[in-house]
Amino acid sequence: MKEALLQYIWQYKMFCATNLHTTEGAPLEIIDYGKKNDNAGPDFFNAKVKIGETLWAGNVEIHIQSSDWLRHKHDKDSRYDNVILHVVHEHDKEITRQDGVRIPTLIIQPNQALIERYEQMTQGSQLTFCSKYWGNLPNGFLRLYMSQLVTERLCRKSTEIIEKSKLLNGDWEETLYVTLATAFGQGTNAFPFEKLSLSLPLRLISKQHDSLTQIEAMLFGQAGLLCETPTDDYEKSLKQEYDFLKNKFGLKCIDKDLWIYARMRPANFPHIKIAQLAQLLHKHQNLFSAILSAKNNHELRSLFEVETSPYWETHYSFNAASIRKKKKLGDTSIDLLIINLVAPLLFAYAQKRELPDLMERATELLENTKSEKNNIITQWQTLGIECKSAYDTQAMLELRKRYCNEKNCLRCGIAHQVLQKSIK
Repeated sequence: MKEALLQYIWQYKMFCATNLHTTEGAPLEIIDYGKKNDNAGPDFFNAKVKIGETLWAGNVEIHIQSSDWLRHKHDKDSRYDNVILHVVHEHDKEITRQDGVRIPTLIIQPNQALIERYEQMTQGSQLTFCSKYWGNLPNGFLRLYMSQLVTERLCRKSTEIIEKSKLLNGDWEETLYVTLATAFGQGTNAFPFEKLSLSLPLRLISKQHDSLTQIEAMLFGQAGLLCETPTDDYEKSLKQEYDFLKNKFGLKCIDKDLWIYARMRPANFPHIKIAQLAQLLHKHQNLFSAILSAKNNHELRSLFEVETSPYWETHYSFNAASIRKKKKLGDTSIDLLIINLVAPLLFAYAQKRELPDLMERATELLENTKSEKNNIITQWQTLGIECKSAYDTQAMLELRKRYCNEKNCLRCGIAHQVLQKSIK
């Protein structure tokens, strides 16, 4: 059994707490279990217990074996001098404080069914064990917990965005630009897209706002994707523009080898995504302000409706002609931008500026956006989980990433319900 499980059992009082005695035979009554400490020091603060006729107030430390106290070197740490109770699964050694006074010890024997269910949950394959108990969850619990998961996900993403905005001197247009570029990388090329945006500040793009050619030249040039000796007129014109702007602004391109093409659909090649990004930056000089001003979902989505310049209708990369096809941002791509860019960005801005209505709008965007389609969501659906919107899929992605994948069952509300039912 793991120490974390014993702490969990203590925290949620999942053991028989009547007729307790210390290892020395003194009657013990738990008045207050204390507050869980997630930092360094004793496991629970401000507990209260009555041992014999004496009322004690202080901290509680929990170990599998009593001797863990010495293995963890608590005997040399003054933070543990105020421990009033040592809770263990196995008492194999008497433990004293630094002053030599023996610490009262309580042995607890958790319900075996709870231990077995926890071990099955953490040792079994992902999603399979716990989910079979979901039919027994209280009515409405899953929907309520999904709301918590969405909030956790938005808070986590917004924290990253707020930190990014600090590095960009609190400029939210610049923050949007860098976050937007990263989102265009769609995971696989997120890193080089972020490097590209950081190497080419938005203010320089804004100076060339009226010229799509110059914006494309700067983006493709900074991406390291322009050949030294272009073989067609389009790339040649971009190279000439970039060489001029590179010298004018002192630009240095990123390493072209950062870009990934393997196992990728041609429509998602870096060249196409950069061409789409160029159109978007050309279309909107102040995109963040436009997002804030959008009155409804239709207006918001229309902001991202762009196509590439004509050259890319017959190319997926330079000098490699293909069948003519418009390469616009489709509905699915716009959905992903709303999910992964707009909603977290609005949530972050709302947190920073203390705008609760805008925070609510961010979650409503997810509720009004189609559910995502990927392997993880498909797995949940095979287990009977219905995802009607991006709100639902974001919740299930957070559950999978932050709880299931990390075997973080003891912090999961669903697992808590399952473990509670194991002892009823």
